[in-house]
Amino acid sequence: FIENNQIRSISPHAFRGLKTLVHLSLAYNNLETLPRDLFKGLEALTKVDLRGNHFTCDCKLKWLVEWIYSTNATVDQIYCKGPASQLDKDINDLAPQSFDCITTGGVAEFALYQFLKFESISVEAFSFGNDQFVVFAQPFIGKCSFLEWDHVEMVFRNFDDIDSTSTVACKPLVIDNQLFIIVAQLFGGSHIYKRDISANKFIKLQGIDVLRIRKPNDVETFRIEGETFFVIADSSKAGSTTIYKWNGNGFYSHQSLHPWYRDTDVEYLEISSKPHLILSSSTQRPVIYQWNKSTKQFDRRTDIPEMEDVYAVKHFYVKSDLYICLTLFIGDSKVMHWDGALFRELQTMPSRGSMVFQPFNVGSWQYAILGSDYSFTQVYRWDAKKGEFVRFQELNIQAPRAFFPVSIDNRQFLLASSFKGKTQIYEHLVIDLSN
Repeated sequence: FIENNQIRSISPHAFRGLKTLVHLSLAYNNLETLPRDLFKGLEALTKVDLRGNHFTCDCKLKWLVEWIYSTNATVDQIYCKGPASQLDKDINDLAPQSFDCITTGGVAEFALYQFLKFESISVEAFSFGNDQFVVFAQPFIGKCSFLEWDHVEMVFRNFDDIDSTSTVACKPLVIDNQLFIIVAQLFGGSHIYKRDISANKFIKLQGIDVLRIRKPNDVETFRIEGETFFVIADSSKAGSTTIYKWNGNGFYSHQSLHPWYRDTDVEYLEISSKPHLILSSSTQRPVIYQWNKSTKQFDRRTDIPEMEDVYAVKHFYVKSDLYICLTLFIGDSKVMHWDGALFRELQTMPSRGSMVFQPFNVGSWQYAILGSDYSFTQVYRWDAKKGEFVRFQELNIQAPRAFFPVSIDNRQFLLASSFKGKTQIYEHLVIDLSN
């Protein structure tokens, strides 16, 4: 019995070796917390009395709540004296999941996990047949390289390839348990491949009209009213950004958007629950198109004013609020917020040769990553209190072109394509403050 004293702290090893201890009382002291695993090895304990202390029910005490759940010993009712959110709550009634003890506020948040021995210009992750895959477009050797997760070696390994020429995008699309890959390439026309499960290989399904698509730069897939579409942004003077639709047997051209504008990026999103496309071009400001339910086509709605030289637009949500990230190669890349009528500038980030400004989330954390050809890539994390992004981490990636998050085996990875160096894979590490 160590009770009715003025004890403020106790050693983590105070009870080491007391395997036959049956009754332990630390009641009526001034303890605010207890060291983790204080009762480890005390298998004979039948009763623990912790009443009359001043416990702060924070992450440091989470282990005690977990121990109470698992022990056969009786623990008298004890109450929290802080923080305010837990004041006067019975510790015996708290659940471990009620503690928010996960943070990414450390040094190695995105830790380099694996190098891949090739350059790449785009990356996607997708699920097919209950398995998770990633695919990289390799422009110099002309390949779509598919990787799968090795659950034994715990690395990404080669799965298959599609040979192509000057590949810029390998876009996966799953329709009715069928896997299609849209292979956009600069020479020889673009093509669509289908996965033949029985032969365990990709077979060419069809070509894409070379009169419309001459210099593809981006591919986006989407579904509207149960129909499946993809759109290719064409960056040549003679080409035309074109939407294609699945008809049950193949894809056919559904609508050509403005020709002659040298589009560099297309983004599908919903604004006020209505389907929209945002086209970025080298010759005009980003243009917003809205889906017309009557004609089943996209109509030009407006543009984003005072936003010249935007290379790409990507969207994200914070709760129900819509935001977009606008990539500028030189100058300031921007974050804008939809206010119900138009996009308003929220934040600017200095760009130093930026070809990608990609928002993504890992669990409950919202990030945005701004690539650079001339300096370090900047990772930003959303600060809910400030309502904007704050600097989070720097990554050393040569000429980054695309990023994509993927979750496998309860682990979170960030895939990073590099145009001039080795493609990299980072793991998102979290710190549990209760440990």
